[in-house]
Amino acid sequence: MKFEQFFFGGDYNPEQWPEETWLEDVSLMQSAGVNLVSLGIFSWAKLEPQSGIFDFEWLDRVMELLHSHGVSVNLATPTAAPPAWMVHLHPQILPVTADGTTLWHGSRRHYCPHNPDYRGYAQRIARVLAERYKNHPALAMWHVDNEYACHISECFCEHSVAAFREWLKLRYTSLDQLNFAWGTAFWGQAYGDWNEIQPPRRTPAQKNPTQQLDWTRFSSDSWQVCFEEQKRVFKEITPAVPVTTNFMSFHRPIDYFKFAQLEDVVSLDSYPDTSQPDWMVHSAMTYDLIRSLKKDNPWILMEQAASLVNWRQRNAVKRPGVMRLGSLQAVARGANGIMFFQWRQSKFGGEMFHSAMLPHAGTDSRTWREVSALGNELPRLSNLLSSKVEAKIAILMDWENWWALELDSKPSSDLKLIPNLQAFYRQLYERNIMVDFAPPEADLSSYKLVIAPNLYLVTGIAANNLNNYVANGGTLLLSYFSGIVDNNQHINSGGYAAPFHEMLGLTIEEFVPYQAGFNNTIRTTDGKQFKNTFWADVVHLNTAETLANYEQDYYAGGPAVTRNTFGKGTAYYLGTELLPDGLEWLIDRILEQAQVRPDLPNLSAGIEVMLRSDKSKEWLFILNHTATSLEVPTGKNGTDLLSGQEVNGMIHLSAYAAAVIEQERIYRGVV
Repeated sequence: MKFEQFFFGGDYNPEQWPEETWLEDVSLMQSAGVNLVSLGIFSWAKLEPQSGIFDFEWLDRVMELLHSHGVSVNLATPTAAPPAWMVHLHPQILPVTADGTTLWHGSRRHYCPHNPDYRGYAQRIARVLAERYKNHPALAMWHVDNEYACHISECFCEHSVAAFREWLKLRYTSLDQLNFAWGTAFWGQAYGDWNEIQPPRRTPAQKNPTQQLDWTRFSSDSWQVCFEEQKRVFKEITPAVPVTTNFMSFHRPIDYFKFAQLEDVVSLDSYPDTSQPDWMVHSAMTYDLIRSLKKDNPWILMEQAASLVNWRQRNAVKRPGVMRLGSLQAVARGANGIMFFQWRQSKFGGEMFHSAMLPHAGTDSRTWREVSALGNELPRLSNLLSSKVEAKIAILMDWENWWALELDSKPSSDLKLIPNLQAFYRQLYERNIMVDFAPPEADLSSYKLVIAPNLYLVTGIAANNLNNYVANGGTLLLSYFSGIVDNNQHINSGGYAAPFHEMLGLTIEEFVPYQAGFNNTIRTTDGKQFKNTFWADVVHLNTAETLANYEQDYYAGGPAVTRNTFGKGTAYYLGTELLPDGLEWLIDRILEQAQVRPDLPNLSAGIEVMLRSDKSKEWLFILNHTATSLEVPTGKNGTDLLSGQEVNGMIHLSAYAAAVIEQERIYRGVV
């Protein structure tokens, strides 16, 4: 997708308002710099009040009104909210939970992704929309459904059971292969007929782990099928119009790396809790993930809150300057569109206290002034629309590993992937070093350093990829409980972490999950001591060298952190969990060895620095997340595009302020 301007706008729901309000809306949109709105996301009942009876006159008028005021449309299929008549005619479209409870109409996302009646209606409304608006000059993009797998991520109805069996037939082709993959020789679980197979419902004891993993794979694939069916309609009728749907950060039910390949442009809904002092770290991590899903392609922040949301126990207001900082952070990390939920704050319904660009207080409000200021400021950044974000470090993120790692019957049920990803990410964020996320089978050759936290499940292709990455000169940091099982969740033969024994130069005898309240310490070879928690691998060295040893318990003196030269590269292994000071020590050592440096070193805490660049220029984003005015070195002269001021090696930023400095490109980040 090509961006000729920064998209700015929000989710527009004119059906909630009398028609005389629409004229005020489009006038205010012009004054706020709005050039794109998402339209029709939950409008199915109004567009199709009875089965096969359509009412598009109101939408025609809205489309014309928006176009005449310079606002383009991201036109949505309303399939996230099936109308009441559909539920009445086909109650079997409703989703069913694992315990057999039916989830009813009266909210949203009340449908089974496998129900043929629902899917037929969804494709029909997509086709009618496409045929009607295929030549409309306001149409800029198609928005399919809304937040797939939000609220309901799986369905256990009979249609879903039948679909699961068909999915398994395609995956395994024979029951012999399925029985082998699922390890059904254990506990006498063997299947002799496809119709004997059920989803992983409630069982007396532990469920079959591979059955659970396959169910999650199947459920993830099912949402992609729903998207593809509608996208296929749009590509048939409007092949040149981009198609998207909105993702939700590290959303566990759907493999976003896989799903993103189906989209023309990736979109994100982002709602960080700004009451948390480190909210910007979490949002940065999300933005880097979304950018990484389709590497080197810009993405759109499709939804964010102008101020507070409405679903937390206590909903934090975005204080003055915070919304702007978060929006510019998204731009710095690859976004070419900044949008909100929603344009005008609702007077009724489940989200009437969710903030909007135009709040209940109207235009005489801080929220409106900040939103309209941002909308009129973004065009100043148009020069960087074709630029990219370059990262020299990748953190591996694999949804199937995530699913498998957090199933039951592990050495510790407290081992969770995302907190460990966050711990490594935070170390790099605080150093102002840009990070990509990548699946373990991706091309990693452009990265100086790859970090792989808890890569429990690893395919043969992924294992070979990582071994080759290091052998060819890369630097890898692998953390504990990695390389344990294959794609079927069978323990890899040859001992724990068998696919990486040679690369790591070690073997792992056993795991020691710590009991609550127990800690240990490690002593580094350079004389430092750090506390380690939660877990210890009992490691035996082959060719690796020790960087730190455990100091207590029966494995005292054994290696906790190791380094091994393998081919032209270096592999580090972290066999335990370190607190931030210990992790800082380790990351410092590895960054020095990998020759990776921050874009701007030695900055004050709370200053976030990011780069976008093209062949000749770079744009240095500097965000001040503190309540203090600071002097920040810029490394070079340039022009702050936000203020228009010339910058001579240093810039003054007031509290919660930002700068985007356009400079001639210089070589940064790698020595």
